[in-house]
Amino acid sequence: MANTFSQIYIQTVFAVSGRMCLITKNYQEELHKYITGIVRKQGQKLLSINGMSDHLHILIGLRPALALADLVRDIKSDSSDWINRKRLSRGKFAWQEGYGAFSYGHSQLDMIIRYIQNQERHHRRRSFRDEYLTLLKKFEIEFREEYVFKFIE
Repeated sequence: MANTFSQIYIQTVFAVSGRMCLITKNYQEELHKYITGIVRKQGQKLLSINGMSDHLHILIGLRPALALADLVRDIKSDSSDWINRKRLSRGKFAWQEGYGAFSYGHSQLDMIIRYIQNQERHHRRRSFRDEYLTLLKKFEIEFREEYVFKFIE
């Protein structure tokens, strides 16, 4: 789009269906590369990706020509199909419905990239449930408990 200038940084967070720990170290890096390809194919910029065995964080530089909902739908659909085709997960792999999306300014990028890259360290002392609910509260996003991910503690 000519004469369209934007600076939109979105962190998306979503979980494996049933919060099962299905993303193993064996294929985690390959999954991240595959998702990077999905994002790039859509003309977007992936700035950081990491997660745990039961959820994923992706920081995207979003161009306004594509709706975030469409991008996340494609990431979740294509990556779960890829995992199932390659039989990387025991049983049928799927992502839970929904996702979190949190916006950041350019000056916050280093901080949020470090946060995403240090997921293992964060989750030694904080559950995914606590992390996710903290993000919703920090960004003052109204939510009803029954519509938040199904958490298994």
